[in-house]
Amino acid sequence: MFAEVWVDPGLHLQEAAFVQELADADARLAGMVAHAPVEKGAAVDADLDALQKHRTLRGIRRLIEIERDQSFVLDPGFLEGVRRVGARGLPFDICVKHPGMVFALELVRRCPDVQFVLDHIGKPGIKHGLREPWWGQIRELARMPNVVVKLSGVITEADHAAWTREQVKPYVAHVIDCFGFDRVMYGSDWTVAELTHGYPEWVAILDETVAGAAPADLKKMYRETATRIYRLGD
Repeated sequence: MFAEVWVDPGLHLQEAAFVQELADADARLAGMVAHAPVEKGAAVDADLDALQKHRTLRGIRRLIEIERDQSFVLDPGFLEGVRRVGARGLPFDICVKHPGMVFALELVRRCPDVQFVLDHIGKPGIKHGLREPWWGQIRELARMPNVVVKLSGVITEADHAAWTREQVKPYVAHVIDCFGFDRVMYGSDWTVAELTHGYPEWVAILDETVAGAAPADLKKMYRETATRIYRLGD
């Protein structure tokens, strides 16, 4: 799976076309979560029409964490755009830092017919040892059946030079405890993850966190949830 990488404004369609070219050359690239400017409201339909010409399109993301005021996700235009994504049967990836979780919760409440994927477990304030309000917000979000969570981008929210496994594992364990294996999916956050750790290390941390879990549950976490949500078998 490929997720959009915050290209310069106006270049998202070119990015998607480039990714499709890569997928045409390598069958391992089975899906793409592309950028769409959903804040355009109904006008985003033109972007979605263009993106859906690519056979690998499996979801839409519009980065939220980069905005100074993350409450813009509650603007009428943004809400309308997200609903139009959902009406096409596409999930919408929510990428926020933990201060924006309050707005992510309200976004989900106002769009009950849209399938959401919370990226990077909502980027909790691990570096500063913060749990609340993120801890409670994850529990509240789990009560909404139209949300799954991507287990990725966690270590990069800790101190890049001094993080430990024992520091990050409780945050991951809390998400799994709240959502269950049916509603969590593995994610690598590669190449951003290379700022703090190698690919195999994240897998090892997840394995430690879920030690003793049934093989069927591990299969859900590492493969089946993502396959179902992003329709990777289609």
